[in-house]
Amino acid sequence: MTNRVDEETPLLNQQKTKKKPTPLPWFQLSIVLFLQLSEPLTSQVIYPFSPELIRDIGITHGNEKKVGYYVGIMQSIFFLTQAFTVLHWSRTSDSVGRKPVILIGLFGLSVSMYCFGLSRTFWGLVLSRSLNGALNGNIGVIKSMMTELTDTTNIARAYAYMPIAWSTGGTLGPVIGGSLSRPVERFPKLFGDNDFLKKYPYFLPCAVPATYTALAWLVTYLFLKETVRHPVPVLQFLGLRKDKNDKKQLQNGVDAQEQGSIASAPKQDIPDDEKPLPLRSLLIPKVIIAAGNYASLSLVDIAYRAVQPVFLSTPIEDGGLGLSPAQIGNVMSAFGILNGIFQIFFFASIHDRWGSKRTFIVGIAAALPVFASFPIINTLARTQGYSALVWSVLAFQVLVSILISLSYGAVFIFIAGASPNRASLGATNGLSQMSVSVMRAIGPAAANSLYSLSIDQGYLGGNLVYYILMGVVVVALYFSTLLPRDAWT
Repeated sequence: MTNRVDEETPLLNQQKTKKKPTPLPWFQLSIVLFLQLSEPLTSQVIYPFSPELIRDIGITHGNEKKVGYYVGIMQSIFFLTQAFTVLHWSRTSDSVGRKPVILIGLFGLSVSMYCFGLSRTFWGLVLSRSLNGALNGNIGVIKSMMTELTDTTNIARAYAYMPIAWSTGGTLGPVIGGSLSRPVERFPKLFGDNDFLKKYPYFLPCAVPATYTALAWLVTYLFLKETVRHPVPVLQFLGLRKDKNDKKQLQNGVDAQEQGSIASAPKQDIPDDEKPLPLRSLLIPKVIIAAGNYASLSLVDIAYRAVQPVFLSTPIEDGGLGLSPAQIGNVMSAFGILNGIFQIFFFASIHDRWGSKRTFIVGIAAALPVFASFPIINTLARTQGYSALVWSVLAFQVLVSILISLSYGAVFIFIAGASPNRASLGATNGLSQMSVSVMRAIGPAAANSLYSLSIDQGYLGGNLVYYILMGVVVVALYFSTLLPRDAWT
């Protein structure tokens, strides 16, 4: 009778055997956060000046209402190319290790940002962003490394610190992009005689994150430790060098049958739960549900991030707020600062109290008032100008949008818990990131095209885009109900 198991037994055992949180590996965690800063820094820096850049290169031929369409394409192309490659990079990291793939990703980020700053045509911008997306597979790989550096007792605390990188990048990126674009005009005493910056007015804000990424590459190469337990040497993985065991066997004249048995011996020493699984083994309900919710969250979030700068830069009479790049940078930086503070100090406690599922749902639901705020801000600006009430509603929108970020930490935990084994973390994260990249490729172009169409044709007073995006949020809320109550079961 003492071994009898009933419905209460798991709960009682969990209460009795609740583990003390494992201390976080701060040095390695700090390096991961440091290199992760490259991602938001390089992506956020272009947002304040991207509408102005599109106008300057002349692709719209002076038609202000087409700016959002081309900005959306430029933003989406990164995620489109990433969608084709991120699963490959993540699965490769399961075999060769996280560190080599991260180094390649940082190299791709740095080179592509220098190229972006030197681009003077729309197709040059598209090519630079394509290079950025194709070479950069770090998003899924870093999440896998974060999971491998933690366990179930401290993973929520670790993910609470992940917004440090994203919030810092979200703060500094817009400031850099908004203040350093067109430096000859902004700082004539410093750069007035610089012919290079006259020719390439957006190179300076792109060069800052590109140089930072090059520094992150060096720090990663020198100090980051590999977290994959049995990495295959890169040259051997590429087929450019044979396994040492094979060389010894050939030197000793071992016959083919013995050779095969010896070669397979090291692989037999690796436990099954530390061998990467084939891709079809990942297509199970818990992985598909976690990845699907990550994708729906990303679609909602990227649509908001894409529409926001275009709305803020569009003249009031055309349905926006008519702010300058510097003002847009300040608004986006304020979000970055507040989001970082909120996530660091409150995410872990909110997650521990509410659980992963409820935390995720609250974050998704917050997008409804965020999208509803856009037409309210424009209506107030039309009637009152830049009144205190307009700035108050804009501040409300920024503050509520912080809650959306809660969903990211929660869904990352669901994805980590969904992985069939430790050695398939990279592939699981890669599969999830591939679906997210598809949504993020669709999101900016679709949202900004809808935005341009709404104000150009005057559908629902120019507000059709916001009604459609709120409908997307409702669908995402339905998908969130399919998540399990416990991320680790």
